[in-house]
Amino acid sequence: MTEAGTGKRVLLAKPRGYCAGVDRAVQTVEEALKLYGAPIYVRKQIVHNKHVVRTLEAKGAIFVEENEEVPEGATVIFSAHGVAPEVYEQAKERSLKAIDATCPLVTKVHQEAKRFAAEDYDILLIGHEGHEEVIGTAGEAPQHIQLVDGPEDADRITVRDPNKVVWLSQTTLSVDETMETVARLKKRLPMLQSPPSDDICYATSNRQHVVKEIAAECDVVIVVGSRNSSNSVRLVEVALDAGARAGHLVDFAHEIDDAWLVGAQTVGLTSGASVPDELVQEVLTHLAERGYTDVEEVVTANERLTFSLPQELKRDMKAAAAARS
Repeated sequence: MTEAGTGKRVLLAKPRGYCAGVDRAVQTVEEALKLYGAPIYVRKQIVHNKHVVRTLEAKGAIFVEENEEVPEGATVIFSAHGVAPEVYEQAKERSLKAIDATCPLVTKVHQEAKRFAAEDYDILLIGHEGHEEVIGTAGEAPQHIQLVDGPEDADRITVRDPNKVVWLSQTTLSVDETMETVARLKKRLPMLQSPPSDDICYATSNRQHVVKEIAAECDVVIVVGSRNSSNSVRLVEVALDAGARAGHLVDFAHEIDDAWLVGAQTVGLTSGASVPDELVQEVLTHLAERGYTDVEEVVTANERLTFSLPQELKRDMKAAAAARS
């Protein structure tokens, strides 16, 4: 019910929050902790979300930057963002039990990179410099891959053969900005080939699409997500580009500044693909306490995709179950 006379409302975006790749990665750490016991080492943040990392740390996960920080012979999980082949080699050298929690959609981009490199293509990888996913993909074929960080980067690219060049992309980019970059590249390289299927993941696209649907009606859009989460940061940008008067990224409800809500009748609310829904519910409670009690969920897609756990973990879980029976 709308609070009498206020007219304040929340447009709650759906899809929002956890995607299949994030769900799989988090579950991988939780199941590994149950199966092998703490501590379990995780290289990099398993997903880019403060709350998730803190929760897993409390259960016994230890997050490290590199394999060298993991004791020899211990178990290490590679994050959802993917790693370069050399990371697997380093793990072998230290006799680490490696479990790969890379999102299967990121793995798909890695396979594309390897295939085009084997065919001696120049590969233009659209993505953000320094992002873990970009580092992992580029590591599959460093001699063939050039990074293109946004449309303005397109003009500096040089290739060996303009007839043998393909673009790939980081999975968590803005769909619109990526296509703008591709358009700029094609002006210079008319024969530029596209990946065999869309590299930007379904969840990223879906979350951006619903934000575009609600943005023009919103005085402010609040995105729940961490600052190092590429897809969460993009959602704020997409909201502003689509007509929202203001947009803000927060990890937790208590970070919302009441000044953002002054004069705001309609608040849009969504969350990045690595955000558990409990954090969104806390924001809804926070907003309700400030008069935003009319909540309308705007649904543009229903996501049913799930990914199975990594093979090496499933194998050990099966063996443990057999030993108990």
